[in-house]
Amino acid sequence: MLDDHSRLARAVHQPALVRLHRALSRLRSVLTVMNTGAHPDDEINGMLAALRFSHGMRIVVACSTRGEGGQNALGPERGAALGVLRTAEMEEAARRIDADVAWLGHGPDDPVHDFGFSKNGDDTLRRWGEERIVERLVRAYRQYRPDIVIPTFLDVPGQHGHHRAMTRAAETAWTLAADPFAFPEHAREGLRPWQVSKLYLPAWSGAGYAYDDEVPPPPATLSVAMAGGDEVTGLAFRQLGEWSRAAHASQGMGVWRDKRIDQWSLHLKLLAGGQAGIENDIRDRLPASVAALAAEPGLEKADAAALREAQEHIYAAIGAFPDRVRISAALVRAAQLIEEVRKGLGQEILDRMGHRLDRKLREIDAAIFEANASTFRAAFSGACHPGAQASLDVHVTAPGLSDVTVTPRLPAGIGAVETVKEPGHVRFALTIPASASHSGNYPEFFDSMGNNGEAGIRVSGRVGGREVCVDLDPEEPLKIAPPHSLTLDPAVALVRSGEKPAGLRVQVAGGDPAEWQVPEGWNVRKDGADWIVEPPQRMDAGVATLVPLLDGRPASRVEVIAYPHIRPATFIAPAELKVLSLDVFLPSRARIGYIGAGSDNVGIHMRRLGLDVTDLGEADLKAGALSEFTTLVVGIFAFGLRRDLQAATERLHRFVEEGGHLVTLYHRPTDGWDPDRTPPRRLVIGSPSLRWRVTDPSAPVTVLQPDSPLLTYPNRIGEADWQGWDKERGLYFASDYDAAYDELLALNDPGEKPLKGSLVSARIGRGRHTHLALVLHHQLDKLVPGAFRLLANLVQPA
Repeated sequence: MLDDHSRLARAVHQPALVRLHRALSRLRSVLTVMNTGAHPDDEINGMLAALRFSHGMRIVVACSTRGEGGQNALGPERGAALGVLRTAEMEEAARRIDADVAWLGHGPDDPVHDFGFSKNGDDTLRRWGEERIVERLVRAYRQYRPDIVIPTFLDVPGQHGHHRAMTRAAETAWTLAADPFAFPEHAREGLRPWQVSKLYLPAWSGAGYAYDDEVPPPPATLSVAMAGGDEVTGLAFRQLGEWSRAAHASQGMGVWRDKRIDQWSLHLKLLAGGQAGIENDIRDRLPASVAALAAEPGLEKADAAALREAQEHIYAAIGAFPDRVRISAALVRAAQLIEEVRKGLGQEILDRMGHRLDRKLREIDAAIFEANASTFRAAFSGACHPGAQASLDVHVTAPGLSDVTVTPRLPAGIGAVETVKEPGHVRFALTIPASASHSGNYPEFFDSMGNNGEAGIRVSGRVGGREVCVDLDPEEPLKIAPPHSLTLDPAVALVRSGEKPAGLRVQVAGGDPAEWQVPEGWNVRKDGADWIVEPPQRMDAGVATLVPLLDGRPASRVEVIAYPHIRPATFIAPAELKVLSLDVFLPSRARIGYIGAGSDNVGIHMRRLGLDVTDLGEADLKAGALSEFTTLVVGIFAFGLRRDLQAATERLHRFVEEGGHLVTLYHRPTDGWDPDRTPPRRLVIGSPSLRWRVTDPSAPVTVLQPDSPLLTYPNRIGEADWQGWDKERGLYFASDYDAAYDELLALNDPGEKPLKGSLVSARIGRGRHTHLALVLHHQLDKLVPGAFRLLANLVQPA
């Protein structure tokens, strides 16, 4: 994460001037660059920041998934909830560099989703549907009309399969987007064919600690080199890009770069209407400004002259900063000239350049608004669910605008009545109909200039004889929740075979279910404020799902995902109680200290098993009596996220030497893991991780030490325990380790050599260290029985 934001902090002391400067900087260019990737955090932030803030280009990130299959270094969100978090992070990253986001996938229920790591582009395209992802990318090309497309990664062996699939789709869509016979249904949506002028590939390798490109990158045909830096913050563009990357905090992104070098090498792969040659600038062969549009074929001389004059007024406005009066006057005249030209253009020319003029008029209005408005704030309050009443308060201070009007943009059916209108403040009373649908979890796009979400505000006013209109977003989006929602505590329970099933007490918050939908033989009854869930006398092994009903319909739960680096996001999911019945025995006399970092639920699951577990904080690691425990379990990423854990390494080693059992769950090489100092004996985490992971969740598992107590006591781990695993077997396997470690398992993806570093254990002194790189925490969340049986074995005393 970034550790020096002082210059950015200084920049935001004058937010109004910063916003005005940013708005003016958009006016330099009429070009659009689209960067394609597979996951939030795939974007080339530094280069995009340079193109946006140095050249004024519009930048768009086309992202195929919400990242819901990835990891989370911040908290317990997984799957669909993680997709909501990473969507919010992508929007924040885009906000910091003034980028738009075109989402191609819509969460785990959509075929185009993050299903976990893939080593194969063909397999990814098969699972997504190649025609489906190409069609969505063609749609994005036709909607945003980029002049330049730049995939982030190369389609080469050793690269993530999702990355490879997106690069291949980007090249296929480049041809089809210009074909009027390809996807003719787009015409019904008002989308017309569009020829992207250039497609560049990165002329650098994507290899690193995660990937291992097997072939060298293509030769560079262009060097994008930026002198100076960002005028607002004083940062080099790579530094500003890292500020954007830091928004991907759940992925541990963002590093401070002291080296102020801004240069990126690109390979021109596809060029429309000509042969590739030497380029000196990424804008070569493209109309870079309003004045350059004057050279468009078929344009009348008077129109060409008007565009050149408009450009002069744009330059004058930029040069007049921060003189708001001069800025407004120059931009009003520029807009008048552009509008006059646009009115007289024929359809053929409009197809080529109409979108550029329309975009420039929108950008000019935004800059005029910033020059004449000092403050803006809009906020929803009150209940937001079907049948509810809410309100919208809008505060606008715009001394330079006359005839200011505020119009809410609301979902169909929501009524709005103006109840307060006074200088600078308008309030609307909102009525949400009982038939309204609740909001989805995943927004369809992000627009850096506003108009996001289901609701917004349109502000208009007059200056210099021109009506200026802008779309603005509220502080938090309007989210229509289900009419009733509730949470269950617990939402997951375990029942061990052989035990007489006891009634499970469930607390319900937020609503009171009238009844429950339960499997045959189950019973639910009310007991005071709680519910008692009674299993049948003989429970079948597996997962039973019980659903509370509200108004005769399955209830939902509403979770607010809030972290300091993002705007709060709402996640709506079914409210269910899942009860896993499994055959599991617990180790005797096990007293477990759990050292988590908030990135997994392993401590919770151990308690659900009935184990004796104590969470260990900083004081415990620094001076607590670790000898009270038989076993210490270190959660995923913990050495990278907890400095107190790093400081306690010697105490952990001593705990092992004196007879304790230390269990470390998987870590990345970047998670503060020093191979020679972190574990009790040398243990190296494999890198690049692509070579040290097994992505097939059903990959056969070979037991190398069948008599190991970790595989035989108190549960004999057999073939059935490896069934039903989800997403993958494991990653960040150990690649090299001290001879003291025994290799317990071997497994591999099809066609690859067996890996033996997924579970290793060593006798050290009177104790033991066990390192596990299987994705056990994920399998526990998915209620895989074998994962609980293996966990019970791993936490046994040394």
